[in-house]
Amino acid sequence: MADDDSTTLKRAKKSKHKKKRQRDNDEDRKAKKKHKKEKKKLKKESIDDGDDTSVTAKKAKKAAKKAKKEKKRKQKELDEKIVSSSAIEFYPDGLKTLQLAKNQEDEKQKAAAAVAEAKAAAAAEEKGQSAANSANNITLLLFYQYVEPCWDDDKFQVALKFVTDQGNKYGLTGRMRVAKEGLNCTLTGSHDGIRNWCAALRTFDGGRSKIDQVTGETITEFAKTEFKLTDDLPPKQRFPKLHAFEVVEIVNYGLAGNRAPEIAKYGGTHLEPEDYNNKMCEKDTVIIDVRNHYEANIGRFNPPEGGAKMIDPMMRKSTEFPIWLDKPETKEMLRGKQVLMYCTGGVRCERASALLKQKIETEDDTKSLGIKGVYQLQGGIDKYFKQFPEGGLWKGKNYVFDKRFSHAPPKVEAVDRTKKVLGDDEVAKVEQVVDGIPASAADEILGACEGCSKPWDMYRGKRRCPTCGVPSLICRECFDKDKFGVKKLGRDVRCDLCITEDVRNKQQLREREEREMKEYENNIKQKLGEKYEPYMQRKHAITRKPKANPERITRLFLKNMCAKQMDEEKLLEFLHPAKVTHIQWLTDRNTGAFYGSAFIEVKTAEDAGSVLAANGMTVLGRRMTVKYQKPDEKSIWPVPGTEVGVE
Repeated sequence: MADDDSTTLKRAKKSKHKKKRQRDNDEDRKAKKKHKKEKKKLKKESIDDGDDTSVTAKKAKKAAKKAKKEKKRKQKELDEKIVSSSAIEFYPDGLKTLQLAKNQEDEKQKAAAAVAEAKAAAAAEEKGQSAANSANNITLLLFYQYVEPCWDDDKFQVALKFVTDQGNKYGLTGRMRVAKEGLNCTLTGSHDGIRNWCAALRTFDGGRSKIDQVTGETITEFAKTEFKLTDDLPPKQRFPKLHAFEVVEIVNYGLAGNRAPEIAKYGGTHLEPEDYNNKMCEKDTVIIDVRNHYEANIGRFNPPEGGAKMIDPMMRKSTEFPIWLDKPETKEMLRGKQVLMYCTGGVRCERASALLKQKIETEDDTKSLGIKGVYQLQGGIDKYFKQFPEGGLWKGKNYVFDKRFSHAPPKVEAVDRTKKVLGDDEVAKVEQVVDGIPASAADEILGACEGCSKPWDMYRGKRRCPTCGVPSLICRECFDKDKFGVKKLGRDVRCDLCITEDVRNKQQLREREEREMKEYENNIKQKLGEKYEPYMQRKHAITRKPKANPERITRLFLKNMCAKQMDEEKLLEFLHPAKVTHIQWLTDRNTGAFYGSAFIEVKTAEDAGSVLAANGMTVLGRRMTVKYQKPDEKSIWPVPGTEVGVE
């Protein structure tokens, strides 16, 4: 009985405490609710009384938060413009270790052999970079950027100085094609050096920066440039020096000045690699390989059956593209199709796609073709390989204009490298690393040796086709036989394009090119009317920075000019703005025929420096040589009767 009472009492106390806690909770909720209402009421009263200070502060806070978020988004967008990958990313661990060790050894040998390398290593050490880090992170940079409108003379010189100075500052090497229309660069350097140079270029405005109306931020001309980086390359693939070339076009299409289609207005639609890959599988589509034929000869896209059709324009140089695009048979191949274009890094597609789209909009015969769209591969083959390391729809190797010469997609390259270094037994291990890329993928060779016709896809040595001058595809065995005199490579060993077109000598090819160029120029002249300028334009002078002339020499020697086409009018036009006063054409003593050389006199020493800057430039298809030539004291100079403008 006592136990029951005790239990009842405990229950009663527990119930009492429970009700009290519930009451307290209810009171707390009511108090909070009341406080919230009062706060809301005070805020409303504050607004009604005209006191909008709190609202303004809140709006400012919200705007600052939005601006910060937008800034982060823009930074992320810029970071995405740096597309990087490692050359040894897909190597098995054993091969990576060997490659990195070899890189270190190569770097040590190179540093010991070259004073410049020793200085660069010392500079890197001062910045806190270890020798091992310096050896293992040679980075390759590919990028281009057109600027519209083009820079004027002053801004061009500012841009040229900036990229060169920054390149030297960060120890970069390689080639910069610098024109008034933009930059096209292939550079090598350290991991940090390359990235610091890219960051510096993003800040360059050249006096033409714009202000974003939303964020108030400064937008420079290179703010959205896409930089394509390949890390972990061996030291031997570093360029020896930094060269900044002053050129008329960053890709030589012969489309400078008023011939150049505006890229912002007419440029093709850029497709990221994945979207481009999907487009290649669509019907009623053609793919134009905008590269030279010798590049396509060792590697190209291979769309699936029922998908796009490949078109190789069979070009030896880019200046042939506008002529090829104007041909009736080319236009028929494009009729009713959507057109895709691709090249190594994307730069050649910019003008090519713009030219086609300009024709679609301005020329009736091209407009009537019913072309369904013009697209180009963003970032070119280089970016496609980063997105599809196993190769995607690519077959063969990608020809490049750097120390790699050519390379397969990264995963295929890993298989090939492993077979060569570690042997076939290790390939199975690599296949696990590279998602089952078959060993046979590394054995797919599209090209053939021009000497013996065996499968071959490596351009090596300095030999060129004897009839057209493009790089020769010669296997190691044939190369060695020629080198040691066992079996010489004669003039009958030509590139496959010359064999296909039955081109047997330089004259035959030159006559065909001249005929096609003449037809094309006549068409251009009709379209442009009074705005027409010949192909060899005065715009050559835009990028000619006068060379030093300490001895104030005004006489120069010119050689290797085109004997058939060069005349006074063309030479004066090419050398403009230099004032040429006398030209002595050198002729054969027996026949009296001009053989491509001449002495000239210019008005001032500064004019002579301007002419010397043209040394090495291509004029009428020939690379002209120019040098200062003091007159002989015993000779009469200028020679009477050589005055310019006198018949």
